[in-house]
Amino acid sequence: MKEISDYTLREECGVVAAISPTGKDVSQALYRALIALQHRGQDSAGMAVFNNKKITLHRDLGLVADVFSKKDLENLQGPLGVAHVRYPTIGAGGPQDAQPFLQKSKIGDIALAHNGNIANYGNVRERLEKLGHKFSSTCDADLILAQFVQGLEENQDVFNSISKLMDSLDGSYSVCAITTNNDLIVFRDPNAIRPLCWGKNGDMLMFASESVALDINGISLEGDIAPGEALIVTRMGIAKKQAVKKISKRHCAFEYVYFSRPDSVQEGRTIYEVRMMMGKLLAKASPAKADIVVPVPDTSRPAALGFSEESGIELVEGLMKNRYIGRTFIMPSQKERLEAVRLKLNPLRHAIKGKKIVLIDDSIVRGTTAGPIVSLLKNAGAEEVHLRVACPPVISPCFYGVDLPTFDELIASKQSVELIRQKCGADSLAYLSIEDLVKAIGMAKKDLCLGCLNGQYPTAFGEKLATLMKTKGKADDVRIWEEKII
Repeated sequence: MKEISDYTLREECGVVAAISPTGKDVSQALYRALIALQHRGQDSAGMAVFNNKKITLHRDLGLVADVFSKKDLENLQGPLGVAHVRYPTIGAGGPQDAQPFLQKSKIGDIALAHNGNIANYGNVRERLEKLGHKFSSTCDADLILAQFVQGLEENQDVFNSISKLMDSLDGSYSVCAITTNNDLIVFRDPNAIRPLCWGKNGDMLMFASESVALDINGISLEGDIAPGEALIVTRMGIAKKQAVKKISKRHCAFEYVYFSRPDSVQEGRTIYEVRMMMGKLLAKASPAKADIVVPVPDTSRPAALGFSEESGIELVEGLMKNRYIGRTFIMPSQKERLEAVRLKLNPLRHAIKGKKIVLIDDSIVRGTTAGPIVSLLKNAGAEEVHLRVACPPVISPCFYGVDLPTFDELIASKQSVELIRQKCGADSLAYLSIEDLVKAIGMAKKDLCLGCLNGQYPTAFGEKLATLMKTKGKADDVRIWEEKII
């Protein structure tokens, strides 16, 4: 029996795959791509490459530069490969949960990695275990690969197996896989929740979670994989098919708020420009009388610039960041997040002393770092701190790959804006509205997943999980049986 925490404590990740029609080695390009995607995962990294004879796999805990040595990359050379980075969550496992995963099948060995989260993980795993499959990890990429191979056992057609997989899985998944049949297989869930783009140059085709992975390799961005779309890429060309009929765009809004790099392009929209617009709209809706605008580095900078331009208040880098400390939101524990704030940020005292400040943050999730940052500024002599948040209140868990696990951990799910203001010690507090967030992103509201902001989820299992968590109380006290959630 699986506890709710088993379903919800998954990870936001980064995936990349490449194939060279000219036979050029792709391992160096994959390595560079992982460096570009390092912000999406600091816990583990892995790479699998086919050298026309076998698939070689290397994965471990740690940052990309620590996991791969020069010798490792020499052993991973080949014209076809897939790679991955994972960030730590409370439930993240050890090296056995690092991606990619490798398994034998009727079409040869397959190495697979993905970005996302399978909401009905427990039900699917239980069913596959009854069929005799033995899992070596708790990672849902392992589950996706097992389900895919199970489909291939019944028929050797890749597209049919992907269609069956999509009928079985509920959640988000942007998947890349390679086979010893010289195929690169790519597919995206029917709601296209997690990002997946592609591009090409004269030497290779590349698929990745963000376009920055293409940029670092001099590969031109061609577009995004469509909802429910599946591709088989060979050195000869691309075969493409719509794997399921029922599709809808429900792109993750939090990618635009926080996760993606500002220089990435998603669904034709540059993240930097979206975040600048968030700041402009925030300034219009929630102005403040202040001397300077100060961003919380680094994600908040574009929004702060937008706020400054719209309000006419000078932008000042009042907080200096230690570049060697990771992203506090994705630290695995509260203790580590608070320690990271102390180690990461230092106030520029001469610039903020005696000033009324508009502090721009990208989001408030658990509400555990906003207070210490406000205190930093006030202890450094700030006269007033007016906190403006370039994201609506996060009120609900995410079941699709972002570490927003329970209602209890989300400060805005149970506390008013005024109570949150008092808790963090700001002189005023205002959030961007959902309507302005949608306007800034520039998509129709129906094309976005806003589940963490409005409690409305794009999949049936996500809705049922949220309802069960609300009615049963703490997540750790609730067990989910297949007869309760089908």
